[in-house]
Amino acid sequence: MTTEKVDYTRIGLKVGLEVHQQLETATKLFCACRPELFKEEPQITFLRRLRPTQSELGQIDPAAYFEFQKGVKILYEANTQTACLVEMDEEPPHPLNMEAVEIALTAALMMNATPVDEIHVMRKTVIDGSNTTGFQRTCVIALNGTIKVDEKTVPIQHVSLEEDAARKTGEEDTLIRYRIDRLGIPLIEIATAPVIKTPKEAGEVALAIGKILRATGRVKRGLGTIRQDLNISIICGALTEIKGVQELELIPLVVEYEVQRQLNLIKISEELAKAGIRPENLKEEFFDVTEVFQQTKCKVIQKAINKNQKVLALKLPKFKGFLKRELMPNIRLGTEMADRAKFWGRVGGIFHTDELPAYGITAQEVEALRKAVRVQEQDAVVFVADTMENATDALKAVLERAREAIKGVPEETRAANPDGTTRYMRPRPGAARMYPETDIPPIQITQKHLEKIRTHLPELPEQKLKRLMHEYALNQKLAKQLMNSEHAELFETIVKESKVSPTTVAAFLTETLKALKRDGIQTEKISQNQIRELFKALATGEIAKEALQDIAAWLSKHEGKTPKEAAESLGLKTLSKEELEKIVEEIITQNKDLVKKSGVKAFGPIMGMVMREVRGRANAELVGELIKKKLAEKV
Repeated sequence: MTTEKVDYTRIGLKVGLEVHQQLETATKLFCACRPELFKEEPQITFLRRLRPTQSELGQIDPAAYFEFQKGVKILYEANTQTACLVEMDEEPPHPLNMEAVEIALTAALMMNATPVDEIHVMRKTVIDGSNTTGFQRTCVIALNGTIKVDEKTVPIQHVSLEEDAARKTGEEDTLIRYRIDRLGIPLIEIATAPVIKTPKEAGEVALAIGKILRATGRVKRGLGTIRQDLNISIICGALTEIKGVQELELIPLVVEYEVQRQLNLIKISEELAKAGIRPENLKEEFFDVTEVFQQTKCKVIQKAINKNQKVLALKLPKFKGFLKRELMPNIRLGTEMADRAKFWGRVGGIFHTDELPAYGITAQEVEALRKAVRVQEQDAVVFVADTMENATDALKAVLERAREAIKGVPEETRAANPDGTTRYMRPRPGAARMYPETDIPPIQITQKHLEKIRTHLPELPEQKLKRLMHEYALNQKLAKQLMNSEHAELFETIVKESKVSPTTVAAFLTETLKALKRDGIQTEKISQNQIRELFKALATGEIAKEALQDIAAWLSKHEGKTPKEAAESLGLKTLSKEELEKIVEEIITQNKDLVKKSGVKAFGPIMGMVMREVRGRANAELVGELIKKKLAEKV
C-alpha cells in the first residue's frame, strides 16, 4: 500500500467536481406535489422492471445495460401528498417549475455564468430503478462561469437544473424498494472544470460553491439535501467517477483514497507485466470443485451444497499474493473482484486462495482445490458457491476484473462509503445516455427577466463575511466558521429575535454543534425552530448558557420537544437568585478556613465548587458576581 507523501503535481492529479443541491420550492420540478419526504406507511405500491432502449443512433448505454443484466424488479412506494401520476410515469410532465428556474439563474449569475437563451429539457438514461421513467430529466441553465477560491479562479462549466431521484428503502435478492417522494424534487447541479489539483483544494472548492448556494437563501438543509460527485484522474491512471459524497469534510479524504487506489493498481499492473502475464493468458475456464468441499465446515459453502448448488473455481496464473494487496484502507484487489461478482453474478461474495485457510476452509481443502484446478505455485484460485448460472456470471466478472488489473486502472463509476473509501457501482456511462425530452417545450429566458434577477442578487459570501464582522462584532475566525457552516442565516434570525450576545450564538452554532457531532450526537435532528426556542429561553433566563450543550444533546434524541421540556427532564431549570445566593453562602461557610487564609484570592477555588454544584442551572457571570459580593462581605 502507498503510504509515502504523494506529490500531486508530479502524478498529474485532476479533479472535477459536481455539486447537487435540493432547492427550497413550493412544488416539485414537473408537477404540483409537495417536495417533502413522508415517514408513514405507503398508500400506494406498484411493481416495475426497467429495460434499456437504443438511442437514435442505435446504441445502448453500457451502464444501462449493466443494470438491466442484474434482472431486478422494483417495488415503488408512494403517498398522495408527495407523488402523483407524473412520478408514477402514468402522465406526461407538467411545465417546468419557474420558481426553480429563477433560483438556478440566481446561483448562476452569482457565479458569473452566462444564461442560455432557451432552456431545453433532456432525458438522461437511468436504469437502476431510481427513476420510474428509466431516465432523469435535466436542463442546462447557464454556461462558462467562474468562482474565486483564495487566489485561484475555478471555471464553472455549467449550471443545470434536474429532478432528484427516488430514494432506496430496501433490497431483497432481486427486488429493490424505492419511495418516490424524493423523485422530482428540484435539484441544481454545478459542474467545475477538472482544474482541482489537490485533495485539500477539492474540499475548498466544494465549500465555496456551497456558500454561494446557501447565500441564495433558497436551498434545502440537512443530510441528504446536498451531495457531491467527483471525477478523478492521474497520469497512467483512469478517469473514475465517484458518486454521492454527502459530507463536505469527506471530500479531501475521498480524493486522497482514490489517488492511493489508482497508484496501487498501477504498481500491481507493472508487477504483473514484469512477471510476464498478459490479459490473453487468463482463460475463461471454470472448474466444478463441488466434490472438494463435500465435507467442508465452511457454512456458506455447506449451505450452497445442501441446496444442490455448485462450487465453481477460476485459475488466475501468477496472481498469488496480488488479491490480498491493499489498495486503500480495508479495500483489496480481492474486494474489487468480489464487488464485480456481487453485481454481475448476484452472489453473496467470493473466496480466493490469498485469504485461505479461513472461514472454516482447511489447508487440506485448499491443497485439494489447487490440485483440482491444476495450478502452479504462483497462481491464485477464486471460487464461488451458488447456482451454476450465478457462479458462472460471477467468475466471468472476476476474470474481467483480473484482465483489467493487468492493464492498469479501469474506467468506472464508484460509490462513496461513509469512511471515505469507495466501492464499484457500474461501468462509466457512454455517449448514448442523453436525448431530448419531447413532452416539454423549450423555455425562453428574456433579458428583462435576467435584469430583474440581477437587481435582486443576494450578497456574495465575501461581502457577507465582512458584514457579519462589522455588524455583530464577531472576530474573523468565528465569522468564517459561521460562513462555513449551514447556519449563517439562522444566526442572524436568532440574534434579532432573542437579543442574546452574537458571539454566544455564533459559538454555539459552530463550535458547540461541531463538538456534539464529534461525540456522536446527531445534531442534524435538532430543528432550526428548536434552536431558536433554545435561545429565546436563554434570553428570558429560563435556562443558563452553561446548559445549552446538554439541552441540545437531549433535543437531538427527542423530536418535536421544547428546550423547556429538556431543561425539566435534565433538571437544568435555572435557579432563582435567592436559591443561588443560598448555595454560594453554604459553600463559603464550608470553606471558611480557605476564605480566612486567602481572602479575595479564594474566588477561583470557590467559583469552581459552586459551578460544580449548580452545573447548567446558573449563569457563570451571575455566580461570579455573587461570590465576589459574599467574599467582600466576609473579608
